[in-house]
Amino acid sequence: MRWDLPERLAARLMKEPLPGRAAQRLFEPSLCYGRHFGPATVRAKPAAVLVLLYPHQDEWHLPLTVRPSTLMPHGGQISLPGGSVEPGETSPQAALRELQEELGAGEEGIELLGGLSPLYVYVSQFLVTPWVAAVHRRPEWAPSPYEVAELLEVPLSRLLDPATHGRHTRRQRSVEYSAPHFLWQRHRIWGATSMILSELLAVVEELGE
Repeated sequence: MRWDLPERLAARLMKEPLPGRAAQRLFEPSLCYGRHFGPATVRAKPAAVLVLLYPHQDEWHLPLTVRPSTLMPHGGQISLPGGSVEPGETSPQAALRELQEELGAGEEGIELLGGLSPLYVYVSQFLVTPWVAAVHRRPEWAPSPYEVAELLEVPLSRLLDPATHGRHTRRQRSVEYSAPHFLWQRHRIWGATSMILSELLAVVEELGE
């Protein structure tokens, strides 16, 4: 993995168009019928998540969190650090604040590279803007026990590997549906998180990684 990836990502994220819907749709669960692409309702709240790239074991990694099963909505699911944009803060500021609150990582040394395409998470009524950032040393993680059941440090190379891409069947109430996923260890990364990561990977692949 090339160590100049952050610089090349920053240059690419400044250019339009981004892969957007074409990449996100690859990991959209069935029965969603494109609702992740809006339009968002008037009740939708702005939110931000952070994809933080950092070096670990001689390759780029990113942190994901397993949400406690008691934390609603999306309890038990795998997420990027993030949450609601609070009054008076920008979307990138919210993403960085949530990183600190969830994983104890301060902003020192973190370089914001740019944004990915917004995604409407209609189940919880959030309009999510994903931000990509990088830091050149692995953060000292201190996960919040109230917001994080488990920290996953996922190599970017594993997400790029087609062998980790699959589908599984889920049931919500009496309805079964199929959900694409990335497989990491025993975990299936699916839903909005996998859709956001799918667009990031499309950008990374454009760069020849």
